[in-house]
Amino acid sequence: MGKKLCELYDRECINCGECDLCDLDPTKVCDSCGKCLETDNDYKAITITKIITKEKKQT
Repeated sequence: MGKKLCELYDRECINCGECDLCDLDPTKVCDSCGKCLETDNDYKAITITKIITKEKKQT
């Protein structure tokens, strides 16, 4: 099995924990409170910059 990939950077995971930090308070670990998602907008939008798929092995 291959190494785990980093969620934030183009590298293998080095278990730094940066991906577990709160978006609103980077001094605390995310506790899934949802405050970063709260808004008075009717919808949210994201920009997809890359789609990664697993390549099928040819036999």
